[in-house]
Amino acid sequence: MLRYAASLALVFAAPAFAQDAPKIDPVRMDAVVRADADKGGFMGVVLVARDGEILFDRGYGSANLEWKIANDGDTKFRLGSVTKQFTGAAILLLQERGKVKLDAPVKTYLPDAPAAWDRVTVRNLLTHSSGIPNFTSFDDYAKLKTLAATTDSLIARFRDKPLDFQPGEKYAYSNSGYILLTAIIEKASGQSYSAFLTDNIFKPLGMADTGYDSHAAIIPRRAAGYSPSAKGVVNADYLDMTIPQGAGALYSTSHDLLKWQRGLFGGKLLKPESLKAYLTPFKDNYALGVTVAAADGSTTISHGGGIEGFNTWLGYDPDRKLTVVVLANLNGDAPGRLGKAMLTLARGGKVTLASERQAISLAPETLQAYPGTYEIAPTFAIAIRVEGGKLIAQATGQGPIELFAEKPDHFFARAVDAQLVFTRDASGKVDGAVLHQNGRQMPAKRQ
Repeated sequence: MLRYAASLALVFAAPAFAQDAPKIDPVRMDAVVRADADKGGFMGVVLVARDGEILFDRGYGSANLEWKIANDGDTKFRLGSVTKQFTGAAILLLQERGKVKLDAPVKTYLPDAPAAWDRVTVRNLLTHSSGIPNFTSFDDYAKLKTLAATTDSLIARFRDKPLDFQPGEKYAYSNSGYILLTAIIEKASGQSYSAFLTDNIFKPLGMADTGYDSHAAIIPRRAAGYSPSAKGVVNADYLDMTIPQGAGALYSTSHDLLKWQRGLFGGKLLKPESLKAYLTPFKDNYALGVTVAAADGSTTISHGGGIEGFNTWLGYDPDRKLTVVVLANLNGDAPGRLGKAMLTLARGGKVTLASERQAISLAPETLQAYPGTYEIAPTFAIAIRVEGGKLIAQATGQGPIELFAEKPDHFFARAVDAQLVFTRDASGKVDGAVLHQNGRQMPAKRQ
């Protein structure tokens, strides 16, 4: 449910895409994944496919560290917020059957909703534009996450809270909205969330290794979840699986998620007009359970997930019919980075690892052009200083790291895989920088 969403750490994967279908280099893909796996930063599975043809399919590390059982394409991982894709599709299936309308108020299906939600629509819930506060960010969430809950008891946690903003005004990620969507699916269908998805999505698409996770159930080939700590890898905290529901409770395998992508984008599940609605962003590139973003002439449909012990990333390039699945049973930001890197490689682009970059020397007076504070967001900035003849970067809430020049104005870090490229105004003065993170380019204005 994105409790472990990747922070703005300095991480980089360079996008450079070829237009024609390139030859896939599995050796290079493996090397990029192993750069994380070999240092203990990734444990899980990676799959890359083009139009159903599997091009890369490998497991790394253990599904269970105590028994040393290897991860592979049939290992079941908790999906976290990748679940939201399925919740969005379920709502659209119900709309096709005349049981739900995207632009109907939530009160249409949940009549006891508070007056503050009068203008909140189903579409607002799907697009994180409802203004309903995110219950997994509440101060008491860590204390309550181990206790079994019902849909009604979860809704009770946030129903009386004031809206953070007026419905439709902005985007703000909210798991609360997807708990309400769970309730709407159950009310409209007359089935449990799990049963509706099983009958209408999993079975039709042949996804026999996908379902709603449960501690009590015996689920063959289910991975154990782990988290990093100061003392090394530890078993992840307990989360009662009655809590995430349609916001993050599903499990699946990389092989099943390929079936999902082929079924969804191959027209086996939704009518064309429903799929169009599903992929139409409302705000901040967020559509109805997926992010749809265009960059460098390519479109990526994706979503990440994070839940106790697991991080995930599922991406699709509709023009090249490329699917990338990265599932990890170790918390961390590797799945998002690796997913974007695999997509870059599958498109014919280049990914340069930190260990492969070569540093050059710059004169001390050249370094003096860069110190300052570079703001990426109101709450996130990078402070640059020269210390002992070295250029040092320190991002908000993070420790200092040394930057190395690759060429003038282009710097990288060895401590993390990152690039920072400084920009100049017409007079030649440094006026900003661009942080490359997870395949994105984030401009920063010099303060």
